[in-house]
Amino acid sequence: MSLKLSPLCPRQITDAAERRPWDAQLAAWLVTPLRGTVLTPNHLTTIRLSVGLFGAIVFALGRQPLLAALLVVLSNFLDHTDGEFARMTGQYSTFGHYYDLAADAIVTVGLFVGIGIGLRGGELGTPAILYGLIAGAAIATIFQIRNVLENRQGKVATRQISAAGFEAEDVLYLLPLVIVFNLLDGFLVAAAIGAPLTLAIVAVDFQRRMRPPAP
Repeated sequence: MSLKLSPLCPRQITDAAERRPWDAQLAAWLVTPLRGTVLTPNHLTTIRLSVGLFGAIVFALGRQPLLAALLVVLSNFLDHTDGEFARMTGQYSTFGHYYDLAADAIVTVGLFVGIGIGLRGGELGTPAILYGLIAGAAIATIFQIRNVLENRQGKVATRQISAAGFEAEDVLYLLPLVIVFNLLDGFLVAAAIGAPLTLAIVAVDFQRRMRPPAP
């Protein structure tokens, strides 16, 4: 979900890197000492994927939601490391690009499904699982649409809304506060409503972009 460094469009990679958000800049600083080691961007993607899935599993267990939220936050931050490392080392690959996109989808969908499973014994009851599935499925579909659009029109066509160095996805950094203030039920319901609405907007925009130009 973060600013990706597509191996297919080097010039777009350079342009995007000039406008990367604060967490991406911090990620670049942290991975700089890793240059010249055996690590590759795919290794960092695997670490991000593992941490994110672990967080989703902890959410599903419903016992330590704050730990789960912190793991998700860490995974969201690590999402920037593979792209930044690829940029500074030139280790671009088509497999790495799609592996990164798949990891984004798996972690995000797993997050909401895990939250839904974990809340099934609370006030929301069994429908919490359905809410998680709705939010996760909508976000997975958004990822697929953005992937198709990126392949056809380049990375610039899928650039996220950002302001003052922050992107829309950075809202996940507030997840620990959601847990502390006991707002997870509302967060899940909001996601189950907001994700399909966002999907509708993305789908309409996709159709507009794919429409043949008027003669």
